[in-house]
Amino acid sequence: AEPSWKSFDGAANVKSFPVPKEANKTEQTTGNSDLDYVRYALPGLKEDENIPEPYLKEIESWGWTQKEVEENGSSLVFEKGKNIVHLTVHDGYLIITVPTQMKKQVIQGLEGNKTNK
Repeated sequence: AEPSWKSFDGAANVKSFPVPKEANKTEQTTGNSDLDYVRYALPGLKEDENIPEPYLKEIESWGWTQKEVEENGSSLVFEKGKNIVHLTVHDGYLIITVPTQMKKQVIQGLEGNKTNK
């Protein structure tokens, strides 16, 4: 059965990002992981097809802007204010990932201190 793309809920890790109501949460990271992601089972989803237009329109209507697309088209990056969400589509499921940005700045700061000796 194909998803209807008509009703949506906020994602478990990003309440302001829509996920189809038919999707079932199957996995979620907890604690201090480098990656904050939630996996949703969604039968009928195909990795080699683009994300359906009704879903893209819904994401935009929730205030998100598409930033970049990886070459295969199955991974999209969306931005809303300072928030970034990666949406990856696979056969039968999708993953909503929120990258952690603070760690990069800390590493750059440590590397910068080495030259001050």
